[in-house]
Amino acid sequence: MREVYLVGAAQSPFGAFPEESYRSLFATALEGALDSVDGELDRTSIDEAYVGTLGVGGRQLGLAGPSVTEYAGLDGVSCTRVENACAASGTALRQATLAIRAGAADVALAGGVEVMTDTSGDRTRYWLGVSGETEWERMAGTTFAGVYAQMADAHMAEHGTTREDLSRVAVKNHANGAHNPDAHLGFECSLEDAMAATTVADPLNLYDCCPTSDGASVALLAGREAAERLTDDPIRVTGSGQASDRVGLFQRSTLTGIPAAREAAEGAYAEAGVGPDDVDFAEVHDCFSIAELMAYEDLGFCERGESGAYVRRGATEPDGERPVNLSGGLKSKGHPIGATGTGQVVEVFKQLRGEAGDRGVTGLECGLTHNVGGSGGAVAVHVYEGGWA
Repeated sequence: MREVYLVGAAQSPFGAFPEESYRSLFATALEGALDSVDGELDRTSIDEAYVGTLGVGGRQLGLAGPSVTEYAGLDGVSCTRVENACAASGTALRQATLAIRAGAADVALAGGVEVMTDTSGDRTRYWLGVSGETEWERMAGTTFAGVYAQMADAHMAEHGTTREDLSRVAVKNHANGAHNPDAHLGFECSLEDAMAATTVADPLNLYDCCPTSDGASVALLAGREAAERLTDDPIRVTGSGQASDRVGLFQRSTLTGIPAAREAAEGAYAEAGVGPDDVDFAEVHDCFSIAELMAYEDLGFCERGESGAYVRRGATEPDGERPVNLSGGLKSKGHPIGATGTGQVVEVFKQLRGEAGDRGVTGLECGLTHNVGGSGGAVAVHVYEGGWA
């Protein structure tokens, strides 16, 4: 298989932008990604494009991919729309990676876009709910906050995880997001405020839940020959793993972890020839604070049941043994569903190239992204390392 390199990545700001459309947001992200490439990469050099989107609000459900790529100037480029709920653009990244490995493309685009703030709260909750099990969860009235609240309850009961452990995730990610100019909720919060926030679905409160956001992101990948023309600071995509599971939480064997995340991580680690201890930093899918705690365990960063102690000792802080969500994560940076997966890639790109500004951490060599669809029905995990192979 051919080597795959990340040669450019960018996102639009994440937030609420009533003056923007899904087309204009994607065009902004693409322009930024092209500008981030060291060499000259013309739009006509992109062989394949994979665009992730759920289509919140029902906009352009058919041909959503070509709708944004054509508007952004990618005339005639082969485009595939990818829908895997919140893991849509993480899955798009995997498809772009496979296309280059197979020799079907020399340069491929993986990206995503979502507009979520122009519909009512009830309608947005409906569109979030369609990524759960339709008949026995969504139509029965279960929200995603409710599903993850069940996970949090179970984790607390089985492993002794505390309310403070959940809040520490939010405090850390808000502190990181305060240094990210593209973050939706770019402000710090105290532990006291995070713990005392209004309950959304017990035991989860407002500070345990990510916002719904508008935004787009794009990652540009290339094979070795093309990458040598395009960059002097290469980042390899060394591992790509993806797995799926039963869509409904009630159908699974455990409530305290996401089996598809473990399987996807195992696949990515095996391809990259690394293990969890080799990962220097990670961007994980913290749609709810409990999701980040479970990610620590699913990815092998700590033992099963020890994520509470792991976050308490500061292991995932910027100066900890393994920084997690230096971007602010979904909790602070925001969660435009289709754009989240490749939005994580943008942070990896910036950190490994030393371009993350005030939130940059020195000495990072191996990064990981973990993108979850729904409550774990689909997961994509990727590993990245700096330098030529």
